Amino acid sequence: MAHSIGIDIGGTKCALSVGACEGDTVKILHREEFPTAGLAWQQVLEEFAARIKVQAREHPVANIGISCGGPLDSRRGVILSPPNLPGWDNVPIVAFFTERFNVPVHLQNDANACAYAEWKFGAGRGTRNMVFMTFGTGLGAGLVLDGRLYAGTNDNAGEIGHIRLAPTGPVGYNKAGSAEGFCSGAGMAKLARIRAAEQGVDLPEDFNTKELFRRIDDGDAFCLSVFKESAAKLATILAYTIDILNPELIVLGGVFMRQQDRFLKEILPILKEESLPLALGVCRIAGAGLSENVGDYAALAVANM
Repeated sequence: MAHSIGIDIGGTKCALSVGACEGDTVKILHREEFPTAGLAWQQVLEEFAARIKVQAREHPVANIGISCGGPLDSRRGVILSPPNLPGWDNVPIVAFFTERFNVPVHLQNDANACAYAEWKFGAGRGTRNMVFMTFGTGLGAGLVLDGRLYAGTNDNAGEIGHIRLAPTGPVGYNKAGSAEGFCSGAGMAKLARIRAAEQGVDLPEDFNTKELFRRIDDGDAFCLSVFKESAAKLATILAYTIDILNPELIVLGGVFMRQQDRFLKEILPILKEESLPLALGVCRIAGAGLSENVGDYAALAVANM
C-alpha cells in the first residue's frame, strides 16, 4: 500500500508525517519533527528529503502534501516571502520534491491546509461554510465557502493577520498593531513586553505565551490584563469575519484551542455587541477538532487534494 507524506513547515519547527488516507478518513502512521530556526531553506528541504527516503523504505510514497505559511503560489508550487520564515524567497519547493521522488506534490498555505483538514476530517465535517484561524506563530484564516476551499485570485484570501486593529501595538505580519500582532502566540508575548515596559513590570528574557497563562493561573493581574486585551482584539476579528462571510462555524487552532473556555468567556459578550445578530445566531466558534495534530492532518489532506 502506498502512503501519503505530509510536510508541515512552521516558523518554529517542521514536522514530517506518514499517513494512510482513504476517502474522508486518515490514519497517521509515523511523525517526527525538527527545529526550523537557524536553518536556511535549502537545509530544511534537504533534511525533509533525507527523512522521507528513510520512511519510504517501509512506506512506499504515493504523494506529498506541503503546508506552509504564506504568501505562496500554490499553482506554481513556490513559497514566496513568508514573514515567519526569513530568507524563504521564491522557493521552488514543489519542483524540489517532485524531482526527488517523482510523485504528485501539492502546496497550500497553512491556514488553507488546516481549514481543508478540519472540514474534511475534523470539527468542520458536514459544514458548507467554515473558517479556520491558525492562532499559532502567526494568525491567518483558511476559508471553505459553499463546500469548496476558497484561496482567492492568487492565494491571498484569508490573510486576516495583516488587518490593522490599532495605530500602534505589537508587530505581526510586518505591521505594528496588526491582528497577528495582538492575536497570535508570538504576538501575545510581544504585547506583554510592550505593556510591561509601559507599566514598569519585569519579565524574563524567555517570557512566552505558555508562561503568560501559567501566571494567570497563579492569579497574576498583569498577565490577565494582557490576555483580556488580546481576547478583545480577537473578538473584533471574529466579528468582522462573521459579518462579512456569514459562516456556520469558525474553528481556531493553536493558543485558542488550548485555552478555549477562557477565550470564549471573554469574546462571546463582545460578539453579541459587535456582530449582526442573525449572522452570529447561526455561527458556532470552536477549537480545532484535530487538536494538536491539525498541522499533520493538514499536510496529509493537501497531499490528497
